[in-house]
Order: sequence, then structure tokens, then C-alpha cells
Amino acid sequence: MADPMDGSRIAGILPVEAHGLVFEAGGRRLIDGIDLAIRHGPLTVIVGPNGAGKSLMLRLLHGLIVPTAGQVLWAGRPADAAVRRRQAMVFQRPVLLRRSASANVRHALKARGIRGAESRARAAEALDLAGLAHLADAPARVMSGGEQQRLAVARAMALRPDILFLDEPTASLDPASTLAVEALIGRAYIAGTKIVLVTHDLGQARRLADEVIFLVGGRVEERCAADRFFAQPDSERAWAFVEGRIVL
Repeated sequence: MADPMDGSRIAGILPVEAHGLVFEAGGRRLIDGIDLAIRHGPLTVIVGPNGAGKSLMLRLLHGLIVPTAGQVLWAGRPADAAVRRRQAMVFQRPVLLRRSASANVRHALKARGIRGAESRARAAEALDLAGLAHLADAPARVMSGGEQQRLAVARAMALRPDILFLDEPTASLDPASTLAVEALIGRAYIAGTKIVLVTHDLGQARRLADEVIFLVGGRVEERCAADRFFAQPDSERAWAFVEGRIVL
């Protein structure tokens, strides 16, 4: 497996940078002038209270939505088709097709131009890593919630993305399923994929994060190493968040 601290594999697309990023909807400014650079290396976890703009920021970085102002650059340039092929995203509620687990993975691979024997091999490898090999031919939409989310992560991993965005991937899962998904995320990270994870679960953030980005009111309130954030954050609102108090 690749060393996750070796950035050579993705030197062409990272860092991903937000410059003066703004997003407005319904007359409200939901992302408010964010300047941020995400580089290869640490497993990055984004936390913050409800409504902080965590999921919005992830979608803006990934390119799913267009900012009202500002821009997102990949290694100094706007995203193009090549950049989009080298990233993937997993959502809180998995989006699965009405077909088998294996066919779901192979459909994503086909969209990236990967077919035939390589597609079958990648799909089988991804399902095996996710502990779903025995369900390869099962209809994806009748699988349990935990199995569906593992399938969604496995499908993203099969693409071998250089950066993987995850938006609350275990929000509705039981503890055993949560740990299974976290194990998959860890495997992707060890294999050299840059991980950017949004979570509301501080326990999960403590388990996974190397660095924490703390958002409040659509702004980056604090960014630092995870051990420092949980032991001695700089801002009062970060202290309140870590202690489980209401953040205003």
C-alpha cells in the first residue's frame, strides 16, 4: 500500500483551494468568504454545529454546486474533466441503482471508461474490502442501511480517487455499521487517498481525524491538528462545541 504521506501520486490536482468562497440562497449567506487550502497528507475532518455550512462547503469543493462568488482551484486551476475523474464523493444517504451490488460498482467504473475484465476485477476487490463479496449479486436497494453505505464507499474506492469527500457517511448507522464504514475509510486513506470527511459525531472525529476544520456560520472558525483541537482549541466557540455546549 502507498504511504498516505507521499503526495507524489496526486501532485497534479492538489491542493484544492477555496478563494473568497461565498454561497447564498433564499436571501441568506450560507458560506461567507471562505479561504482554505486542503493539501495531501492528513485525514481532514470538518465539524461544526448544525447549519454551519459543512455539507455546503464539501459540495462547493467537489463541484456539485456553483459558488455565488469566489472560486475553487485545483493545483492552481479550475476543475476540468481530468480533475473531476480523480475525485469522488459519498453522501449521507447512498444513491444506489436498481441493480445488484456488483453492477452498481461496475456502472460507476463504466462512467469512468473502465470496462471488461478490469471493471470486474475492481468491483470484486472493492466488494471484498467492504465485506460484501457474498452480496455481489444481491439487489443493492434491499440491503441493510449499513451494507448500502459500505457499498457506496466501496464503489467510490473502486474508482481509486485521489481525493474522497464524505458527507456524514455514518449519520444514520448503528455502532457496528459505523465502525465497518470507518474501517473502509481507513483503508482508503492508507492506500493513499486524501480523505475529507464531514461529521457531526465528535467520537468519530476523535477516532479518525489528523486535522480538524471547525465551521461556524459559514466561516472557518478554527483549523488545527486534531489532538490540539480536542485538548485546547483556541476559540471560545470551539471550546463550547468540544464540551457539548450550545454554539452561538
